[in-house]
Amino acid sequence: MSPLSLLFGAVVGLSLGLTGGGGAIFAVPLLVYGLDVPPREAVGVSLAAVGAMSLVGFLHRWRLGQVELRTGLLFAAAGMSGAPLGSWIAGRMAESLLLSLFAGLMVIVAVRLWQQASGTALKLEVCPAPAADDEGPTCRRDAAGNLVLTSRCAILLLVVGLATGVLSGMFGVGGGFVIVPALVLFSGMAIHRAVGTSLMIVALVSVSGVASHVWAGRPLSLNVVALFVLGGMVGLFVGQAIGRRLSGPVLQKTFAVAILGVAAFVVLRNLNG
Repeated sequence: MSPLSLLFGAVVGLSLGLTGGGGAIFAVPLLVYGLDVPPREAVGVSLAAVGAMSLVGFLHRWRLGQVELRTGLLFAAAGMSGAPLGSWIAGRMAESLLLSLFAGLMVIVAVRLWQQASGTALKLEVCPAPAADDEGPTCRRDAAGNLVLTSRCAILLLVVGLATGVLSGMFGVGGGFVIVPALVLFSGMAIHRAVGTSLMIVALVSVSGVASHVWAGRPLSLNVVALFVLGGMVGLFVGQAIGRRLSGPVLQKTFAVAILGVAAFVVLRNLNG
């Protein structure tokens, strides 16, 4: 199991470095179908491993100035509150249903992300100065690209963050594959900055998710976590190096295709028992 754990960890790290949130999408299927880890345990292992990798990736991106701390902390605070609820819900679901819902969610996010990269999804307006809370789009950017954090915008980010936390607790995904498109779509953040901010949010939300997992008395293999993290660190920095050479739309579309591929695999395996 050790060589495979290292290899799969590298795959997760590579995805995480490229997208800021795709890592856990691959972690759960690799753990379940590649290492025969029970789905509920895979949730905890995924959260712990991806959270550790995300922390390292966030610190690197922060030094490069690719993180919006204020937006990220607001999002993370809500996400950390939702993770325990998601963990509680997952504990009362059949494993087959959990995996099916996981695949369905991946398809929705992939389609939305592709639309955003193609310019067909809803775009946020940029205004030169803040407007009243009841005027204009919910979230806006000023001429310098800074988020105008009105009360309406803060509420929107909190609601989306809470939903992300619930999904993280349910599926063990850290929420990054939802966070990146959410930051791009709802806060108008550039994709590369969204990736860095997402890594910070994933690290914080994962702490809450792992704590909920352990508190519920579910098993957590520290050996698999350690090997996943070790392999993931290598993949993480390789992914970040590659990501700096790709344009935002290319990253988003690549991410969307990868999500659809994994979703199709999960559905097929689930149908085959």
